[in-house]
Amino acid sequence: MVAFTEWYEGGYGVTFRIKRRILEKHSKFQKIEVYETDGFGKMLVIDGAIQFIEKWERMYHEILVHPVMLAHPNPRNVLIIGGGDGGALREVLLHDTVEKAKVVEIDKDVVDVAREYTPIDNGAFDSERSELIIDDGIKFVKSSKEKYDVIIVDSTDPKGPAEELFNVPFYKDCYRILNDKGLMVTQSGGAYFDRRISIMVWKNMREVFDKVHPFFFSVIGYAPCWGFSVGVKGDIDFLKIDKKRGEKLKTEYYDPKYHERMLFLPRNLREMIENL
Repeated sequence: MVAFTEWYEGGYGVTFRIKRRILEKHSKFQKIEVYETDGFGKMLVIDGAIQFIEKWERMYHEILVHPVMLAHPNPRNVLIIGGGDGGALREVLLHDTVEKAKVVEIDKDVVDVAREYTPIDNGAFDSERSELIIDDGIKFVKSSKEKYDVIIVDSTDPKGPAEELFNVPFYKDCYRILNDKGLMVTQSGGAYFDRRISIMVWKNMREVFDKVHPFFFSVIGYAPCWGFSVGVKGDIDFLKIDKKRGEKLKTEYYDPKYHERMLFLPRNLREMIENL
């Protein structure tokens, strides 16, 4: 039996034993692989970076989606940039307030591979409330005249086609197309082994949004702990959520009852952010 390892800066790695490689494909934009792990289901890998493991993917998608959806008073129109595997879309559609959720994915091959080999969307792509658009998310946001309540950036790390999704111009475009009360969330790397990414995201978002809330959550398959950053437009209080709506959700990892506790930051990270 062989192993797959994703290496982070400083010599730290995340390793899974694998039974076999199911697929290796080079799309127009990136290398896409699917593996069968030893005991954790299938694993999607893009350009050598683990995107998710079937057994644990809800750790990531629930935390990416539900905090912002419950913090917004009435999220009806949602835009997902990236998210071609369908996991974020699946979680968004759990919210009855949602009338339309658009997924803008640059690489159609990611969608096709995920739907054939790792269909974690659970039929979300076929919902009447969802729309899949194969396009460059950066260009889409820049030219959009439509307004959104929540924008979810579910991208790969800041390299290749995803690099500009972490920069100030993109955040400015997201801010512009949010309604007067709106939220944007993005993954922002690891707290320790990807701190360079986290710092970049926090600094860039603070140039644009009225408030920025960084937080972390353990996600098996990623470097510990994994970072998320929320940008606020308007007077939304991200620290408070609609717990009545939250009680209706069937989640495995995100617990609306303890939403505030999730926003804890280690002291050294908190002090570093405050001094940026």
